[in-house]
Amino acid sequence: MSHVLRIEPITRAAFAPFGDVITLEGARHFPINGGTTERYHDLAAIDVGEAGGRPLLNVFRGQPRALPFEVTMMERHPLGSQAFIPLGPARYLVVVAPAGRFDERQLRAFAVEGTVGVNYARGVWHHPLIALDAVADFLVIDRGGREPNCDEIELAAPYRLGAGDLAAR
Repeated sequence: MSHVLRIEPITRAAFAPFGDVITLEGARHFPINGGTTERYHDLAAIDVGEAGGRPLLNVFRGQPRALPFEVTMMERHPLGSQAFIPLGPARYLVVVAPAGRFDERQLRAFAVEGTVGVNYARGVWHHPLIALDAVADFLVIDRGGREPNCDEIELAAPYRLGAGDLAAR
């Protein structure tokens, strides 16, 4: 038996317990380079220094997944944050639960569209990338280091993400 997980639109306020929404809309910005460039400043709290970590810059190519989709596992990175920034317009889903001991009652799902990114705070439980519609490339800022930085768990029962939540928006 699976549970149904409602998909919500992502907002800075709704996602704040899990990390940062990375978007230019509403971001602090100012001109630099003699006014030829606009700098959108400090868009996410990148946190990778724990236990001697260093930043990694990666590209993840997400294969599209069809809805309905069942969430059967979650992962977390206890030593650093992990940021996903689409390299082109993308539609994807984010499934998260608060950091700490995993509590499936606190699972939330968010729909993300356009060029909006997310930064999972250190230790936040999340599902791996769920791209929709087409192959999508993401710039990923992650933590590198000697210590293992990925914990995975299997859910006792799957959680279903339905296409109806996206169609209704």
